[in-house]
Amino acid sequence: MRIIAGVSRGRRLVSPGQRFGKLVRPTSDRAREAIFNVLADKVEQALVLDLFAGTGALGLEALSRGAAQAVFVEANRQVVELIRQNIAACGFIDESLVLQRDLAKGPAFLAKLKPASGFDLVFLDPPYGMGLGHKVMAGLVELELVASHGIIVVEDRAGEEYPALFGDWFCYDRRRYGEAGFWLYRQQGENESNE
Repeated sequence: MRIIAGVSRGRRLVSPGQRFGKLVRPTSDRAREAIFNVLADKVEQALVLDLFAGTGALGLEALSRGAAQAVFVEANRQVVELIRQNIAACGFIDESLVLQRDLAKGPAFLAKLKPASGFDLVFLDPPYGMGLGHKVMAGLVELELVASHGIIVVEDRAGEEYPALFGDWFCYDRRRYGEAGFWLYRQQGENESNE
């Protein structure tokens, strides 16, 4: 597992190996590269929120590609330490905040960290088959944690069903890479001029 592009391109990330079993399921390099190709210029100077961060690969890829800051949220203490190791290895300590919090209880704690206009880019990669993606997505929308021009990228089991609409956020792109499915959401009326 490595950083695909940007200032930390080629940097190897510490992977969980067998230590964490099903607790950590890193996004494949291939899928990560494809998703970031779709996001393109939306990453530059973005304020990023990486939820169920695992190794931190998604947030770190964003920082490597020019994102301004990233907040990483993970429940397991040992996995949080893994994220911190990867942040240090990539040289993004000053641009990163790591929180050990259980998102199964909802994302309300993030309201205190919300930038004035909201996060620009959110990665939501919950454990498969637990329904947490829907719950946290609904919380993000309800709490207005994401900027009106922002993008939410949900990764879950490819067979999961995500609605076309979450409040006024609509799924404008859907991808599948192996067992992983990706749903990209933005607010209705946003970015229409870019298509």
